[in-house]
Parts: sequence; structure tokens; C-alpha cells
Amino acid sequence: MKRLLLTISVVFIAYSLQLYAGGFQQNQHGARAKALGGAFTALANDPSAIYWNGAGLTQFSGTRLMLGTHILAPASTFRGVAPSTTNYDMESQIFTPTHLFVSHTLDNGWAFGLGFTQPFGSGTKWGEDWVGKYIATETKLQTFVFLPTVAYEFYKGYSVSATLVYSFANVLIERMITQFPFEGDAKISLDGDAGSAFGYNFGLMGKPLDWLTFGFSLRSEVEYNFEGTATTTGSEVLAANFPKGDITATLVTPMNITGGIAAVITDQIILSMDYQWVGWSSYDVLAVEFADFDDVSSPREYKDSYILRFGAQYQYNENFALLGGVYFDKMPVETELLNPSLPDSDRLGFSFGVNAQITEHFSLTGSYMFLRGEQTTVSDSKVNYYPITGSEAMFNGTYNSKANIFSLSLQYDF
Repeated sequence: MKRLLLTISVVFIAYSLQLYAGGFQQNQHGARAKALGGAFTALANDPSAIYWNGAGLTQFSGTRLMLGTHILAPASTFRGVAPSTTNYDMESQIFTPTHLFVSHTLDNGWAFGLGFTQPFGSGTKWGEDWVGKYIATETKLQTFVFLPTVAYEFYKGYSVSATLVYSFANVLIERMITQFPFEGDAKISLDGDAGSAFGYNFGLMGKPLDWLTFGFSLRSEVEYNFEGTATTTGSEVLAANFPKGDITATLVTPMNITGGIAAVITDQIILSMDYQWVGWSSYDVLAVEFADFDDVSSPREYKDSYILRFGAQYQYNENFALLGGVYFDKMPVETELLNPSLPDSDRLGFSFGVNAQITEHFSLTGSYMFLRGEQTTVSDSKVNYYPITGSEAMFNGTYNSKANIFSLSLQYDF
């Protein structure tokens, strides 16, 4: 009984960390980039270049400060378990990832910047009595990064950059555990933190023609070593069999390599496009270690993925610009491994926004994105939603997901 309860609990933790990381890699790092669908690598023309492509900092002069936030409202439903057609709604939540960027460009081709943002910062929450309660009830992951950046224009119109990534994170994972053959359920909770994780970014920007710019960025993997506590509340009779105490786990976020181009079509119209490769296959196994129980590892079985981004800007007059974008994000995991800790899918996003120069030194950008996940039906699930010895109750059904994202960035040029 002790080994059964432990295995059930740890496998759940493993799947939750993997799936959550895959689908909620955020791209909320500035309202202008958001309005352009994230097709910003070859533009990088505001201080959020520190995240997107630090080489863009050499385009500026003087000191620039940007502060902003995003309001992220995800929603998901699950219909099943097949053949049932009962609908279950994920509980509503609002997330507000923030960003702060400051840059200073010298006259000799050097530029420096410092940024703060959240590459991961969302979650899912279901009821404690829904059909998937033994798989997931709540999952939340937040990562925070500081980005000291240096850039240099080594030839007219051509720049490179390097960024040190310093990051920390926190995670919360909860679900119910059956107490069969006893009545009622127990609840397991993992609450952990990871500090002092490091990575690096490199950027390149070039302008071979007056009307054409290209950009390249590389963001490295970052390894987070979580330390936390597992707690379980349930029957006192089974208390000794439930996992509890100190726990550690490692999560590696993937390398991202992005290439982009931007073209000035007319004096008023700029078009941009990015292709982003996401190296999810680099992470093979998630190992979970308990201080007082046997360690367990789980294969992650992700595959490399990609994101396509397109953006357009129309400069209405010298103080006002209209922005629009679209992007497609390919799901990095097979449907057989989907689980409600993250209802992942192929995703299509549509965005628009405005940029307004309010005074000589102050400007703002506001944007909205609608993100729609492709309806995903699972008929070959490997996730057992009623984990009793000998049972094979697989979590087959249909997921639908969407998100509304509102963004605002304020910029002051000194």
C-alpha cells in the first residue's frame, strides 16, 4: 500500500511539471511585441529588445525605461471521460506577468541594458470533486528572470549582444488521492522553490539594405533545482503510507533559437516575420527525490517544436501607429500524454494594438491577443484517472482552451 500510494503521487508530480512547462512558456515581454504576434526579433526597437534580441539596443540613443504588465485570462474545458459527454470547466483565474527594462546606449557603439520579466507565469485549477481529480486539481508555475545585457555595433548596421540570465522560480502542484478501500479522498500538495538558476542569451542584428533587417537570437536552457515539501491530508489510518516531507525535483526549460526578418514596405508600413525553434527534446527524464521515501523518475517524451510569427505596423502619423500580428505554436507532446494539469494543443493567436507618442519623452503601447487552442480529442491516453491496482481507466476525452491577453507598456526616454 505504501509503495502504491507513493508511486501514484510521484508519477502525478512528474507529469504535472513536464506538461505545465511545455504549454505555458510565456511570451509576455512587452506590449509592442505582443501586438506584433511576437515577430520582433528583427525589429527589437524598444527596451524589451533586452529579452527578444539584445543586439537591437544599439539602435537607440541615451537612456530608455519601459515598465508594463499583462493580464492573462486562460480558460479550458474537458468533455469526457469518453464515452461520456459531460463538460467540466477549469476555474477562472487571472495572471499578471510584469516586465521592466532599462537601457543606455553610448555614442561609441556600445549599449547596456537590464531587464526583469517572467518567461513562465500561469496555472490551471479544477474542482476537487471533478472527474480528473486524481490527476490534477491545481498546478501553478512561475519563473522570474533578471537579464543584464551588453550589445556592440561592430560595423555600421550590424550588432551583437550577450545576456546573462539569472532566474528563480516557484511551483505549486495539488491533486486528490483515492483512499480505496476506505471512503473519501486524501489531498497531496507539493509547494517548492528554486533559486539561483543561470543561463545565457545571444543576439545578432544586421541591416544589409535600407529597407531590410534581419535578427537572430539564442536563449539557452535553464535548469531549475526545486526544493520543497510534500504534504498529504487524509485518513489518519493511512497517514503513514502517504508521501510527505522534503522533496526535490529538477526542471529544465528548453533552448530557443529564433530567426527573423523585417521589411519596410512603404514609409508607413513595416512587415516582420519570425521562426522560433523550441528544443523540448533535450529534457529526457524528470527525477523526483523524497527525503523519506523511495526516489522515482519519469520519462518526459517531449519532441522539438516551433512557433511561426507574423507582424505588421502601420504608421498613421508621426505620433500614432497601428499594430497587428498572428502566430502559430506547435504542440510539443503527443496526445496520449495530455493531462489536465495543462490542456496543451496547437495554438493560434491573433493580436492588435496601438502605439502612441504622448509627449516628446513619453509613449505607451496597448495590445490585445486572443489565443485559441485547437480542439484536441484524446483516444489513446496513457494517463490513468482512477489509479487502483489492476485498473486501466484511461483519461480519454476532448479538450478546448483559449486565453485573452491584455498588455500595456509605458516608456520614458531620457
